[in-house]
Amino acid sequence: MTRRRIIIVDDHPLFRAALRQTLAGGDATVSVEEASDLNGLNQALETDRDCDLVLLDLNMPGVRGFSGLLLLRAQYPDIPVMIISAVEDATVVRRAFELGASGYLHKSEGPTEIRRAIETVLVGEVFVPRGTTLGSEDEQSALMKRLATLTPQQVRVLMMLSDGLMNKQIAYELSISEATVKAHVSAILQKLDVDSRTQAVIAAARIEDGQFEALFMTTGADKA
Repeated sequence: MTRRRIIIVDDHPLFRAALRQTLAGGDATVSVEEASDLNGLNQALETDRDCDLVLLDLNMPGVRGFSGLLLLRAQYPDIPVMIISAVEDATVVRRAFELGASGYLHKSEGPTEIRRAIETVLVGEVFVPRGTTLGSEDEQSALMKRLATLTPQQVRVLMMLSDGLMNKQIAYELSISEATVKAHVSAILQKLDVDSRTQAVIAAARIEDGQFEALFMTTGADKA
């Protein structure tokens, strides 16, 4: 009997417990673990990287907007990630898929729909919420693809840039040299197709807020 390992990443213990009961109740083939943040998830995956699915909340301490999804997809590209969130905005759902999510589940769904969503992703398919139309690619889609090319360290550097940290401070926090930080910043500018550190900081702020249309307009205007 093949055992499937699912890790729930959410900072609300009551929600994690309820979701765990929904997924594992009466099913001996499912192993459900919990983590309250990305650090907890990393510890679980460092112990055993064999994981069939991560259920990730968008809004948690230490995770801003899509930064958690970006980091997770960059660090563990082989592990499917399903967003499970109270945010039901169609644009947010669409951008999550463009950044590599395998599914998006609204927290308001009942047990039957939750199980159906999980099974859909576990068999290798994509789960889109009912009533949501992803539509065709637009101008922002190209930006999403560029963001998805960032490495884990580049995502970390980008988020630290948005916090106002200087290269020396970033080097200290990540235990790397300033020269390495400069190399990461240069790579970030190239991948995001922006010309300056300031534009990268603006991009990071928009990513965290989920304001992708504003991001595209800002970078486009700056480069014009």
